[in-house]
Amino acid sequence: MLLLIAGLVMFIGLVVVHEFGHFIMARRNGVEVEEFGIGFPPAFWRKRVKSDKGDFDFTLNVLPLGGFVKLKGENDADTAKGSFGAASLLAKIKIMVAGVAMNLITAFVLLTIVALLGMPKLVDNQFTVPSDTRVMKQQLLVAYVEPNSPASNAGIQTKDQLLSLNDQPIDNAAELPDMTEQLAGQKVNLTYIRNGQEHNALVQLRSQEVVETSRESDSPKGYLGIGPSEYLVQRSTWSAPIVAIGLIKQFTQLTLQGLGSAIGHIFQGEGGKATEQVAGPVGIFFVLKDGSMLGYQFVLLIIAVISLTLAIMNVLPIPALDGGRLFVTLLFRAMRRTLSKKTEDIIHGVGFAALMILFLLITVVDVRRFF
Repeated sequence: MLLLIAGLVMFIGLVVVHEFGHFIMARRNGVEVEEFGIGFPPAFWRKRVKSDKGDFDFTLNVLPLGGFVKLKGENDADTAKGSFGAASLLAKIKIMVAGVAMNLITAFVLLTIVALLGMPKLVDNQFTVPSDTRVMKQQLLVAYVEPNSPASNAGIQTKDQLLSLNDQPIDNAAELPDMTEQLAGQKVNLTYIRNGQEHNALVQLRSQEVVETSRESDSPKGYLGIGPSEYLVQRSTWSAPIVAIGLIKQFTQLTLQGLGSAIGHIFQGEGGKATEQVAGPVGIFFVLKDGSMLGYQFVLLIIAVISLTLAIMNVLPIPALDGGRLFVTLLFRAMRRTLSKKTEDIIHGVGFAALMILFLLITVVDVRRFF
C-alpha cells in the first residue's frame, strides 16, 4: 500500500513539475495564471495566492491523476490583455514547451545522480563511458520459472538470485545452459539468495533426452526450467552528466521505436500486440514494486525514464497535449487562418477523449496482465 501511494505521489510530482514549467513561463511572458491545481477537479481545498505578477488560485483536487495550470484566455482566438491568446507567437511557443523542458531537466538531473550512485542496466548496449565505468554489482536473477519444471518443483521463485550450482559459481546468464547441460539428469545443489537470506535447494535436472526431444516441439524446455536475467549496476564519476545525456538520447530513440511499432500493430489489426508495448499507472506500480527490491537506484532510474517519456509524449503532435496544441497553432499560422475557439475546442476535445479511452484500455490490459 505504501509503495502504491509512493508511486502515485511520484507520478503526480512529475506532472506537477511539468505544469510548473508552464506556470513560470506564462508569468514571465505576461500571461495571467488563474489556477494552479494538483490533481483534477472537483477541488476539495482552495487558497488564493497573492503575487506581484498576478493573483491565482492554488487548489488540491479529488482525482489524483496529475495536475494542471489554467491560464487566462487559453484559446488562440482570445485577445484580452494578459490572456494566452493575446500573447505573441514566440511567447506561446515558450509557454507550451516549458513543461517539456522541465521534464527533460528532471530526467537529466536524476540520471546524473543515478550514474554517480550506480546505474542499473536496462537495455542492451546501454550508453556509458567505458574509461569511467566501474561495475558495482552483478547479479544473476530468476526472471521466469517454467511451471512444473525442476526449478519450480524445488521451490525456486522469480527474483531469486542464483549463486552457484554444485558449489560452482554462476557468473553470468550465458554460462548457465552449459553448466546445466553438463549435469543433465542429475540431482544438483542450487545455492540462491531470497530476501537477503542464502538458501540451498536440491534440484533434479531434466535429462538430455527430454530436453532435446522438447526442442522439436512448440514448447522447448531447459534442463533447469528458468529464464535468467542479469542485473548489472555500473558507476560513473566525472562522466555522469555525459552518461545522462547519452541515455536521454538512447531512451528517446527506443521510445519512439516502440511507439512506431505499437502504431504499426494497430494499423495491422493487432491491437493486442500494441497494448503489450505500453503500460499505464497499474503497470508502472508493478514495475516500481519489483524494482524496489533491486534498490533505490533502479527506482530513481524508472522515475527518470517516466519523466523523459512525459517529455517525449508532450513533444509529439497529439491533440490535447502540448505538442498537439503547438502543432495546431503553428499550422493555422502557416495557413494564415484564424483558429477559432470552437475549432480549437473540437480538435483538442476529440484528442482528450481519445487519450482517456486509450488510458482506460491500457489500464484494463495492465489489470489483466498483473492480476
